[in-house]
Amino acid sequence: MSEGPDTPAGVAPARRSRLRIAVAVAVVVIVGAATARALVKSGSKGGPRTEVVPVSAAVVAQKSIPLTTRAIGNVEAYATVAIRALVSGELVKIHFKQGQEVKKGDLLFTIDPRPLQAAYDQAVGTLAKDKSTLANARALAARYEKLFNEGIASKEDWDQYRTSADTSAGLVAADEAAVENAKVQLSYATIRSPLNGMAGNLLVYEGNLVKANDTTPLVTLTQATPIYVTFAVPEGELAKVNRARAAGPVRVDAVLPSDEAHPLAGVLSFVDNAVDATTGTIRLKATYDNPERRLWPGQFVKVVLTTGVEADALVVPAQAVQTGQDGPYVYVVKADMTVEPRPVKPGPSAEGLVAIAKGLAAGERVVTDGQLRLFPGAKVEIKTRG
Repeated sequence: MSEGPDTPAGVAPARRSRLRIAVAVAVVVIVGAATARALVKSGSKGGPRTEVVPVSAAVVAQKSIPLTTRAIGNVEAYATVAIRALVSGELVKIHFKQGQEVKKGDLLFTIDPRPLQAAYDQAVGTLAKDKSTLANARALAARYEKLFNEGIASKEDWDQYRTSADTSAGLVAADEAAVENAKVQLSYATIRSPLNGMAGNLLVYEGNLVKANDTTPLVTLTQATPIYVTFAVPEGELAKVNRARAAGPVRVDAVLPSDEAHPLAGVLSFVDNAVDATTGTIRLKATYDNPERRLWPGQFVKVVLTTGVEADALVVPAQAVQTGQDGPYVYVVKADMTVEPRPVKPGPSAEGLVAIAKGLAAGERVVTDGQLRLFPGAKVEIKTRG
């Protein structure tokens, strides 16, 4: 309708607005009808299809599983020796390099032996002189004993020479001790390794004056074959540890973070004599042969302490056990290929398997991968089996 001069102001815009609303309503109705027809069409052939979730599954098996306790351990040297000088003098020779392996008895350092050699020679000379004096005194004492027995010499003369001989004997004994001491001091001029180990960082170099029993060592040696791993377990594990020790050697595996596939086998060698009251733990040590030097002093490793074996346990792969608000559970695959979540009570674990103390039966199948897409009653298709 055309607008004439007599049309009131605002009437034409109102008509256009009502027309736009009518067109929008018509579009919504048409789209809704089309959607409804599509839904009806899809439902005419049995309703919407249920999604089938592909999963991996494993059968609940029955086998023996080791009883283990896991902890974090610290690698410690089997022995550590700080080498210090026992005599003062100039350090004239170093016979090894930093980081070098040394054997027991290897020469490490030489301190200037000349003053010590001179002291030894002087002690030897004094001993020789006093031995000569002793021999003469004993000869005089023997002669005056004979003269006394013959009635020629007095008893006082004989006592005098006998006392002189005894005094000379005492001097010789002191001289012999001085010679032995000088010999020991001279031996300290050469410092040898007391063990098979590895030399650390040198703290004193050739030409420096070293002091006897100085607080700063010349070098520190560490023995790494064999080697210790120290770790702590809760005090509640102590009874199991003691039972295992009574039955025989207790195995302790050390797992390096860089090579978890190849743990090192060791033997429990030490149980501390008291529980740490602060942490409620007991300190243990395991010994490893360590021929390849895979363990290094100061490293941190994972420790697996085996205290026994649980026979005929029901086990599932560790990845099958999930944790929910109500605790651990697994998805069990039923005969109709649907799943149900089932609460379980996990037991000890080892080698990627977890023992299930309650909740499963042998032969049942559990989902090991694909749990994120599952819900109670979900239909599944097993792609791989454990």
